[in-house]
Amino acid sequence: MNIRFAPALLAGIALASVAPVAASAQAIVSGIAIANPPAVVAASEAYKISQQQRPVTYKPQIDQANVRKGQIEAQLRPLITKLEADSKAANPNRAALQQQYEQIQGIQQAGEAEIQKILEPLNLSQQYVLEQIGDKLDGATQAAMDKKKVSVVLDSQAVIKAGQTYNLNQDILVELNKLIPSASLVPPAGWLPRAQREQQAQAAAQQAAAAGAAQPAKKAPEGR
Repeated sequence: MNIRFAPALLAGIALASVAPVAASAQAIVSGIAIANPPAVVAASEAYKISQQQRPVTYKPQIDQANVRKGQIEAQLRPLITKLEADSKAANPNRAALQQQYEQIQGIQQAGEAEIQKILEPLNLSQQYVLEQIGDKLDGATQAAMDKKKVSVVLDSQAVIKAGQTYNLNQDILVELNKLIPSASLVPPAGWLPRAQREQQAQAAAQQAAAAGAAQPAKKAPEGR
């Protein structure tokens, strides 16, 4: 079984279709439209190209993770077999069973952490691509709104029902593909996702403020 990377990040991408909507002579009522930004990002050329390139660019990490996964499974297999056999004994030693279970659980948790560490470059690449596309999404949305003479765009996930006339997904997608036809796959050395950068900046500002407050006020020079 091959390793799957960045599941947490991909779980946030909606699977809604961004298929082109048939042209309609009827204008959108009162300048209102709906859109699904995550679905637009997932359908963008930049995102789809990155999904195709990543397994090739990061093949060494994927192969390493798969090999390590197989090694961990081989290590666990006899331990699990023994635990199952011992648990079926006439008078099983509960303390020994608990110890065996904790050993298996510890190996599993350590293995998962090790594999995640190996695949960390892939996860960073995923976030790097999404951030680049996300930075262009607002501009693409505004361009689509201007062309369709839309003044309000609602999240389609929060709308109970709306006709396809109101769907702005395809229009945003067209503009997004113009603004960012492809994205850089490999982040610069030391790059961190925006949320982490903001947390670090906030922590640094708080430390600077605390250091400034801790310094004693300078005493004014006395006059002669």
